[in-house]
Amino acid sequence: MSSGHDENAVRIELAKLRQEHRDLDMAISAMNETGRSDALQMQRLKKKKLSLKDRITTLEDKLLPDIIA
Repeated sequence: MSSGHDENAVRIELAKLRQEHRDLDMAISAMNETGRSDALQMQRLKKKKLSLKDRITTLEDKLLPDIIA
């Protein structure tokens, strides 16, 4: 397996995760605006959003070379 293929797979995964992160952000905002937010559900969504952000950061770190020696 070539590193180019691996990098492409990481980029595809990143795009999916970023979209899911945006979708969760919009869902959380909509729940806040309508006032129909269930505290437990809101907490779960925010936790999932944070988990996605951590995964996105990990994948971005794989793609970007470490420029700090």
